[in-house]
Amino acid sequence: MRNGVFTVIRKPKYLLTVIVIAVGVFTFAVWLPNFSLLAQVLHPGSAGSISEKVSFVWSLYGSIGTNFTIVSATYTIAIAVLFGVNIALLAYYIARAKSGMRGVGSTGATGIGGLVSGIFGIGCAACGTFVLTSVLTLIGAGGLLAVLPFGGEEFGFIGVLLLMYSIYVLTKKINDPLVCDIA
Repeated sequence: MRNGVFTVIRKPKYLLTVIVIAVGVFTFAVWLPNFSLLAQVLHPGSAGSISEKVSFVWSLYGSIGTNFTIVSATYTIAIAVLFGVNIALLAYYIARAKSGMRGVGSTGATGIGGLVSGIFGIGCAACGTFVLTSVLTLIGAGGLLAVLPFGGEEFGFIGVLLLMYSIYVLTKKINDPLVCDIA
């Protein structure tokens, strides 16, 4: 598995893909609990200079240490990095196997499933699993999180596992020759 990942991320184009996607997913995860605050501060009519607004937006990255538990911060960072690696591997695989792609759709779906599950697990120490709580409250099932042993952080763990599985499958396909097996 390692060989396939390192083969891909040694190429600058794919390393840049990993970094951009990981930063994007991490930014989304950190800013999501503060989205309404961000909207208010960045609104064109709000008070403050551009440098103050940029400084505020930048300071929200520090909320990973204050609004998240150590466990949720760890799997949030892991999900961001693993998703970046997954997208880079998928792009490499598709570029390498333009004709006769076998199983790309199912592998990509696993990676997307890992990201979605990870997003459901995003949360902070004060409010718990942010997205999942909001969704479950809409359907009247907010108490479900109290029943779960880790209070909804299971979705973050599942996200990490699904992304790792997707990376495993992709690296296996990258390392396999692009020929059909002879029976």
